[in-house]
Order: sequence, then C-alpha cells, then structure tokens
Amino acid sequence: PLSFLSKANIVPSEIDLFWRNQKIHGYVHDPSAALLGGVAGNAGLFSNAEDLGHLFQMLLQEGRYGGRQYIRPGIVRHFTTRQKNAHRGLGFDLASSKNISAKDAPVSTFGHTGFTGTCVWADPQNEIIFVFLSNRTYPISRNWKINKYKIRQKIHQTIYEALPKYDN
Repeated sequence: PLSFLSKANIVPSEIDLFWRNQKIHGYVHDPSAALLGGVAGNAGLFSNAEDLGHLFQMLLQEGRYGGRQYIRPGIVRHFTTRQKNAHRGLGFDLASSKNISAKDAPVSTFGHTGFTGTCVWADPQNEIIFVFLSNRTYPISRNWKINKYKIRQKIHQTIYEALPKYDN
C-alpha cells in the first residue's frame, strides 16, 4: 500500500511484539504473506469500502460494471457457487450454518471475512452489498471481541431486519 498511498491514509494493523517487533503500518499483516514479499493469496484485504462496493457490485452483475465486462459470467458463478460438502465456493465464503454472516442471509450470499475483522458480503437475491471494515488486531491481535460478540453478523442481520416484508 505504501507504493500507492500516503502512510497517513493507511491504518496500522498491529503492534507486533512477537515476530516483527514493530508496529505494522502499511505492510501486509499476515506473517506467511510477509515472508513471500507481501504478495500472496492469503495476504489479506487492502482496500476501502467504496472500492469493495464497486468490486462486489461487479460480481453481483456477473462480472460486468460500468458498461464493461471484466470477468466472464461463468467464471463469477464458478467462484461464488458452493462446493460439494463445503461452506465455501472456490473464491469466497458462503452464507451457511457456520454463522459467519447474517442468519437471514440467503444461501446464495457470498463474501469474505478477514483475520483483522473485515468482511464483505454480496447477496444476489436481495441485491445487497455489505462492507464492514474494522481493525480488531490493533493494537494487539489477541483481541477476539468482534468474534466473541458476533459484531459483524449482528450488523449484517440488522440490514435484513430493515428490509420491507412483502406478503405473497
């Protein structure tokens, strides 16, 4: 991120007193990804809510955004479809009994939950995108309150409770 943004626009992710012995600010948080130079499939999410909204809107529109096709529809479906005997697709978590999304999120809902407390969910059925950016690892990564109190799930659920109910 430091190659593209001012450090003032980047939130630090942890004061690491175990492995790196420094404040992690502007560098990948994940130790394995850091060992690989910071670019790895498990490197985490470096973005903001607006850009994540655009990205997931493109996925809801089967790879199309702003009049341009970025990803073929079949590829999007392939990566957002539940794999056999799993709660995940090839590229995303999916709403499931694992309780990582809102209890009322349809099973077609796909997204990502991150180690630092972030999450983003896209619900194709209701055309909803939920972006939640947090920093549960700052100052220390042993802060598990966001998981213990199911903060992300509760906020996500509030969106479904606010939807108008239609009588069939």
